[in-house]
Amino acid sequence: MTEALNNTAPAVDFDLKTLPKVSLHDHLDGGLRPATIIELAAEVGHELPSTDPVALGEWFRDSADSGSLVRYLETFDHTIAVMQTREGLIRVAREFVEDLAEDGVVYGEVRWAPEQHLQRGLTLDEAVEAVQEGLEAGMAAAEERGQEVQVGQLITAMRHADRGQEIAELAVRHRDRGAVGFDIAGAELGFPPSRFRDAFTYLAENNFPATVHAGEADGLASIQSALVDGRALRLGHGVRIAEDVSVEFETDDDGDQVGMVTFGHLASWVRDRGIALEICPSSNLQTGAIAGFGEDISAHPIDMLYQTGFNVTINTDNRLMGGVTLTDEFELLVETFDYDLDDLLELTLNAAEATFLPLEEKEALVEYINEAYANLA
Repeated sequence: MTEALNNTAPAVDFDLKTLPKVSLHDHLDGGLRPATIIELAAEVGHELPSTDPVALGEWFRDSADSGSLVRYLETFDHTIAVMQTREGLIRVAREFVEDLAEDGVVYGEVRWAPEQHLQRGLTLDEAVEAVQEGLEAGMAAAEERGQEVQVGQLITAMRHADRGQEIAELAVRHRDRGAVGFDIAGAELGFPPSRFRDAFTYLAENNFPATVHAGEADGLASIQSALVDGRALRLGHGVRIAEDVSVEFETDDDGDQVGMVTFGHLASWVRDRGIALEICPSSNLQTGAIAGFGEDISAHPIDMLYQTGFNVTINTDNRLMGGVTLTDEFELLVETFDYDLDDLLELTLNAAEATFLPLEEKEALVEYINEAYANLA
C-alpha cells in the first residue's frame, strides 16, 4: 500500500507541563530519584558510583547515553539493588506516582519485574503488594495536593529467565488488586516472545491483557512473535516496525518534497488494526534502537509513523536514565517536528484509548483530556 506523506505543522507556544498526559511505558526501576537511591543504598549497604545526588543523576544519564541497550540495562543494577525490601518498594512506588503527577500525568501504567526484587526475602506476592501500597500512597498524596492521577501495575517477566508462567499467574492473581496487564522485558535479541508462548496462552485464557517489548533491540521477527506468540495488544517501543515501511521522496507541482510511503504486510497489519506503539523517543536514541535510521532525534521514524496513521503513543521509558519527563518528550517533538496542540492531543488520546482500563474508565479519561484541551481555546 502506498500513500503520500507531507510534513507541515505549526509549533506550539504553551506550557506543556500543564497538559494532561497518559504514560504507558515507564519502568519503576528506571524512575527513582537520585537522592532516594543514595538513602536506600546506605540502608542496605550497597555501594554507588557517587553519593552526591547531582553527580549520581549525571552518572546514570551518561552511562545510559551510550547507544547500547546492553550498557543501558546495566544501570539498573544499582536501582534494583535498593528495591529489595518492602519499605524500599513502597517508597519508590510512592515517589514514582508523585513525580508523574507533578509532570501532569493523569493516568499511568508502571511496569516492573517482581522476580528481580526477592533478594532480601520478599515473596512475589509480597513484592507486588508493597508496590501497590506505595502507588496508592502516591495517589493519595497527589490528591491532597489537588492533582488527579491513577496508576496501575504492568507485571513483567524477564526474557532471559524461565519464570514466565509463574509471573503470568502472579499477574492474574493480582488483577483486582492493582495489576492491569502483563509484559516481558530485558534483553530482546535472542529471547523472543515465543519462549513465553504457554504463559501468553494462559493470560489469553484468563482474558488478561499483554503488552510486549518488541521492535527495540530486535527487528520485525520480534514484532511478529510479539503479535503471534504474545498476543500483544500493544508493542513496547515497536519503533522498528518502520523497517517494514519504505519512503521515496518526489517533488510535487509546487516544488515541495512529498514522500510516497509503501507498507509491508506486517506494518500494514500493525497500522490497520491500531496496535499501539509505545514509542520512547529519547530512549530510542540512547539505546540505538533507531540507529538504522540516523544518528539524531530528527531521524527518528516516529513522525513518519504518526503521519501515516500508526497508533503512536509517547512515553519516557526510564526517566532517571534518560533524564526526561513526558513533558520533555512532548517538547522534543514540538521542537523537532513542529507538532502543535492538535498533534499532542491526538497522541495523548491514542495513549488513553490504548490503556488497559475498563471501557467506562477509558471513556471518562478520554472525555477529561478532551475537555482540558478544549479549555485552552
